Amino acid sequence: MTIVLSGRKVVPGVVEGEALVSHETISGWGGIDPAKGTIIERRHELFGVCFTGKILVFPGAKGSSGWSGFFQTTRLMGTAPLGMIFTVITTKAALGAVVTRVPAVTDLDRDPVAVINTGDWVRIDADRGLVEVKEHA
Repeated sequence: MTIVLSGRKVVPGVVEGEALVSHETISGWGGIDPAKGTIIERRHELFGVCFTGKILVFPGAKGSSGWSGFFQTTRLMGTAPLGMIFTVITTKAALGAVVTRVPAVTDLDRDPVAVINTGDWVRIDADRGLVEVKEHA
């Protein structure tokens, strides 16, 4: 079964891959290890999980404006997610997506964290504001 969500572009591009879903916001400043592409925030539900090469689906960013710098470093080190899907866009999340240079969307017609599960295959067409989700069997 394929689910199609419609929203708006944050960063243009088209990408597809496996989803990694967080129900919690992610702290970029001290919450991720950009060298490994992992979440290191101890109380986070995805503590120790690698987001490299995944479509990162999450409510948004928390913490300081250093969020964008840490995610830019993931791009420079080759540990960035393939794409980002935000439930709520903030200036730090938008800047982080822009400097990471991965396709990103937000303001979808359904809550992506409720619709997408880790392991689902996701295609982001940010240019058209579309997300296609193929449920993991």
